[in-house]
Amino acid sequence: MKNALYTLLLVLVPFLSQAQNGVVTVEQDPEITKLLDLYKKINSKTAYYTIQIGFGSYAEATELQDDSSVDFPQFDTKIIFDSPTYRVHLGRFKNKLDVERTFAEVRKKYPQSIILKPISNN
Repeated sequence: MKNALYTLLLVLVPFLSQAQNGVVTVEQDPEITKLLDLYKKINSKTAYYTIQIGFGSYAEATELQDDSSVDFPQFDTKIIFDSPTYRVHLGRFKNKLDVERTFAEVRKKYPQSIILKPISNN
C-alpha cells in the first residue's frame, strides 16, 4: 500500500508543478553591430598562412575534406578550384610559427601536405 502511494505521488508531482514562462529582451548598443561588421570586413582581407592537405577530383577533394574535418575539427577546411584540380586547404594561420606547429601534426596524417604562404582573401 505504501509503495502504491509513493508511486502515485511520484507520478502526480510533475503534473502539479508549473513551469516558469518569460520573455527575454536583449538590448544591444548599435555600435557593437558596426564594430562586428568592421571586424569581419578587415579580417576577410587579412593575409594568412594555410595548409594544403591534398588535391584531385571533386569527389577526392570532398572525401579529403570530410576526413580532415574528423581528424582536425578545430580547423576550417575549404575546397578551392584551381583548374584542373580541386585543392583542400586547412586552417587560417596569422603567423608562421602557428602554421609550422600545426603542419607537423597534419603531415603525420597527410604526408603530401604543404604550407602555403600568406594569401589575401579578396
